[in-house]
Amino acid sequence: MNEIRDGHITSPSGFVASATACGLKESGDLDLVLVASKQDCSGAGLFTQNQFPAAPVILDKETLAANPSRLRGIVVNAGIANACTGPAGLKDARATQHHTAQALDCPNESILVLSTGVIGVPLDMQKISSGIQVASQDLSEENGIQAARAIMTTDTRPKHVAFSIPYPEGDVILGGMAKGAGMIHPNMATMLAVLTTDARISAVDLQRILQEAVQESFNQISIDGDTSTNDSVLLLANGASGISIQTEDRLRIFAQALKEVCRMLAQAIVRDGEGASKFVTIEVCDARTNAEARSIAQTIATSPLVKTAFAGGDPNWGRILAAAGRAGVDLDPTRINLWVGSDSGIDLQLVMDGTPLPYDDTQAEAIFCASEFTVRLSLGLGTAETTYWTCDLTHDYVSINADYRT
Repeated sequence: MNEIRDGHITSPSGFVASATACGLKESGDLDLVLVASKQDCSGAGLFTQNQFPAAPVILDKETLAANPSRLRGIVVNAGIANACTGPAGLKDARATQHHTAQALDCPNESILVLSTGVIGVPLDMQKISSGIQVASQDLSEENGIQAARAIMTTDTRPKHVAFSIPYPEGDVILGGMAKGAGMIHPNMATMLAVLTTDARISAVDLQRILQEAVQESFNQISIDGDTSTNDSVLLLANGASGISIQTEDRLRIFAQALKEVCRMLAQAIVRDGEGASKFVTIEVCDARTNAEARSIAQTIATSPLVKTAFAGGDPNWGRILAAAGRAGVDLDPTRINLWVGSDSGIDLQLVMDGTPLPYDDTQAEAIFCASEFTVRLSLGLGTAETTYWTCDLTHDYVSINADYRT
């Protein structure tokens, strides 16, 4: 598979998009997106496990359950989350779906809805309706990057990617965009993401491989330990390439590409974390089970003490071990080994068999001060492992979130 330069959601054949400013963002920036297919799509989705799901989450679950094989488009608004808005919010989500279906000349149940922004604020449906009408007149294959910009809230840059996947009869294209910089933490997906492909794949297969891809990407990141009310990942396949993906061998090839797209988008979210200055990879290896490895990696990645040490470039590795020790996993401290490494490939072991080594503190500080580095923790208990991605916690994160509404 090959990455497409400046690839995006309309890189796959048969998909078009548009973006407009309908007035939901006080800045006046782009805030409403339409993504449409010229033919019916099979679809899949994964959603937040927050017990206060936003109205679009409720609606999309209903829509995918009732009509997973004849979808035509997705409408996204940024600026207002339409979450914790009660029955009126669900009514507004349905109205958004209806207005979009009318504009695209398709049934209501062919449209999926996404929202992101401030929680507890009702949508201005007049603005939404007008925005949909404007956006529907500007659908184009050229608007994929513009769409990625329009769904941003506290993001500082758009996040989009696409790959071509070779098969004997030709290539299929897989594209995606995502937004997210805060309230980033499993489960489920920790942001909004839209994925498109011109391959022909059944809804059942799409759901299965999407779940696997999300587990290895969007569920392996954390910025601040908070899971949003609106987290959603949607995948549409319209078959416009004419290439059918049915056998397990062909699905395996596509699934690997899907995992790579999701990983790249997930890592882009962490790199753009609110106030973040560092991208940190947490590797936990030699665990008894993947679940135990993941629990420890997640605890390290979300520890405020660990993340502030990262921010200060302080090789305070004791905080890393302390976090691992409270993850609810039985450990043998005498088997613990800890390394850190920078992009230059230098691996510096700090702890061996639970005992500190006489390492060069200047070298350790240099690694922790780098913009990207890796922490690798060996538990000495088995062969399972996992990788998690996180960032540091800075003063800027507090500043951004202290006045998010003002």
